[in-house]
Amino acid sequence: MFRQFLIYLHLLGVIVWIGGMSFAYFFLRPAAIEVLEPAQRLPLWAETFARFLRAVAVAVGVIVASGLAMLLPIGLHKAPLGWHIMLALGLVMAAIYGYVHLVLYPRLRTHCAAASWPAAGQALNGIRRLVAVNLALGLCTIAAAISAR
Repeated sequence: MFRQFLIYLHLLGVIVWIGGMSFAYFFLRPAAIEVLEPAQRLPLWAETFARFLRAVAVAVGVIVASGLAMLLPIGLHKAPLGWHIMLALGLVMAAIYGYVHLVLYPRLRTHCAAASWPAAGQALNGIRRLVAVNLALGLCTIAAAISAR
């Protein structure tokens, strides 16, 4: 029963992270570009990321904690290959998230506060590229999880 609870927590974290990236990349971004000028669009992204990055911080913590809680009793040497792939890709994704949260997002906020729209746009573009990378890695991680039987 406890293992099912850990899987539930793990999946909730993944849903928040991957689902949020999918929504932002494929739906919010194109709509914001179509409807809003940079002076409105860039602050919208800054405020959206303020909320999303906090939620993802919790999700990453839950994913790592629940993943380790399932992995450690079995041990790395007995874990299926898919678990090893999940762990490796998850750590890369977490590092990318950390860079976005700690480096690129503060740049976006600073440039938005200064109404420096070209610089804010560059910061947002860097975030967009890394979200695309993390989204692709996330889908590969899900494939690894499915294959880990």
